[in-house]
Formats: sequence, structure tokens, C-alpha cells
Amino acid sequence: MIRHIALTAALALGLSTGSAFAAATGGYVEDYDFSFEGPFGSYDQMQLQRGLQVYTEVCSACHGLQYVPFRTLADEGGPNLPADQVRAYAEFYEIYDQEIDDWRAARPTDHFPESGLENAPDLSLMAKARAGFHGPYGLGLNQLFRGMGGAEYIASLLTHYTGSEREEAGAFLYGNDAYGGYLAMAPPLWEEGVVYADGTPATIEQQAKDVAAFLMWTSEPKMMARKQAGFAGVLMLTVLAVLLYLTNKRIWAPIKRGAKDHPAE
Repeated sequence: MIRHIALTAALALGLSTGSAFAAATGGYVEDYDFSFEGPFGSYDQMQLQRGLQVYTEVCSACHGLQYVPFRTLADEGGPNLPADQVRAYAEFYEIYDQEIDDWRAARPTDHFPESGLENAPDLSLMAKARAGFHGPYGLGLNQLFRGMGGAEYIASLLTHYTGSEREEAGAFLYGNDAYGGYLAMAPPLWEEGVVYADGTPATIEQQAKDVAAFLMWTSEPKMMARKQAGFAGVLMLTVLAVLLYLTNKRIWAPIKRGAKDHPAE
């Protein structure tokens, strides 16, 4: 019985490792530098605002952010837009209100709309869903040791179209090195496809990094608060460890001195 269980577990481990390795070798993910990486990293407010612009002007036509309330755009750890701008931005969207059984302009308390197409995934948690499962054996080692996560995957996906196309069942598919094959989404970004208010050159790579950072924030809006809490926790545990060490020495010091003064014969 034990032998049978051991063989079954070994087979399952081998199959899972093999499938993870196959998935990991499917596409290439570039190691971009983001300000929020590392234990002391934080979101770049201007980059989040530029990413919001790219999402609004390019991505929102197909993809939604149904888990993100408009009001969070005013958060200090996020884009940090003024309240009047958040209110004006929300009014660009129409929300179906069941109470009045009609459409109305969105309010800051409402959420972003869902995806406009059935085959367009919602992007609220995309960066979190794609985080880290690439690299050696798909175990997330790149995310642990190199800081590579979902933002790198999104930016790589948007910048690594090969230019090749093919048609299947009446639909066009587009080659992408990060995806590791062909996908239905055509290249969405173009050089100077948006005009940034802060004057940042809107290259394809810049737009991809900006929207990837914004989508990372939608997935992890409390990342900065978690890092601060983690740092405070580590600091407190360090102080506690030192106090316990000193207390231990003080308690056992008389016993150790007695053992030295009266060694066993």
C-alpha cells in the first residue's frame, strides 16, 4: 500500500514538473526594471497615470477592469488623481443601474466596466495571474531572485510581436515570442500612439511598461502598505530576538558561573 502511494506521488510530481517545464519554455519574458520591485520599491505615480492613459485610449475598447473601483484612482499609493479628476474620469463611462433599470454615468463609487468582448480577458488581476511562472521549471524562481513577475510578462507580450500572421478558421492570429506562439490579439501599440501630458516619448516599449505598471497596481493596490507592514514586522522581530538573547544570557549567567566555580570532580 505504501509503495503504491509512493509510486503514485512520484508519477504525479513528474507529470506536474514536466508540464511546468513545457509551459516555462513556451515564451520569452524580458527582465524590465520597474520602480516597485524589491522590498523597498514603490509605485511611480507618474508612470501609473501614463499607464491609465494607455489603458483608457488603447486597452479599454476590449478589456475591462471589473474589480477596480474608480475611487481608488485617488489613492496615495496609486495614480493619486485629484477627486474632481476622478469624478470627471468616471463620467466617461456608462454603468447599467439595476435600481433605475437604465444606463447612467458612472460615479467614483462604481467599478470599471467588464470586458467588451467575450474573448478579451479582464485585466484587473492579469499581472498577478501571470506573475513569476516562467524561468527554470516554471517555479517562479525568476520572480524570487530577479524580481521578474506579471508586469514583465505583460510588457514583453506587448513588445515582442514577431510580425508573422496566419489564418485559422477564418480568424487571423499573430505571432508573439512572449506568448510562445500565435494569439488572437493584434499588436495594440504603435509608436506615438498616445500623447503623454508630461512630455514622455510614447515609444512602444514606454507605453508597454507604463500600462504594465498600471495593471500591476490594479492587481496589487496595497503592495506598498504590505511592504511597510512587512518591514515593521521584521524590525520588531529583530528587536525581540535581541532582547530574548540578552534575557537568556542574564538568566543563565549565575548557573554558568556556579558551574565554573564548582567543577564536577
